Amino acid sequence: MAKFHAYRNLKICTKDCLCLFVCPTGAADNETGQIDFTKCIGCGACANACPSRAITLIPNKMPSQQPHDEKVVKALFKVANTKIEQIKILKGLLQNTKEEQEQKLYKALIHANKVGIEDLMREAGYMLPESKNTHELLEELKEKTPSKKEEIIKLLEKLEVNE
Repeated sequence: MAKFHAYRNLKICTKDCLCLFVCPTGAADNETGQIDFTKCIGCGACANACPSRAITLIPNKMPSQQPHDEKVVKALFKVANTKIEQIKILKGLLQNTKEEQEQKLYKALIHANKVGIEDLMREAGYMLPESKNTHELLEELKEKTPSKKEEIIKLLEKLEVNE
């Protein structure tokens, strides 16, 4: 099995598709532009040929989460909670304004805070599918949301903890 496989980011793809024709295994589908991970050997030919740099190689097995001091994780959560409070305030401001420029600003700030929260959670060891924290969170959700229990069990079976 290859150490890497190709991933195509459709958001930045210019659809010039030369990259799809250089694949030696036919993993790149010329009709849909999707890459079949089961056929991909991780050679990088498509990534090197992609004019828009929309194809990158990603590892099949992610490295384990770096351990963080408990103080660091608490600090990350503190900042994330502050950003959540900011989002609540911004949503209130957004509802109470009719000015188009102000609405755009509030929406942009809300989005920026959400992205920041995602980064903080990832740094704290959450949102990494392979992390122990993610598995513990899914186990907790499995018990709290019986309607989603079956889907969560399937997900847990597929996600390998690498810590």
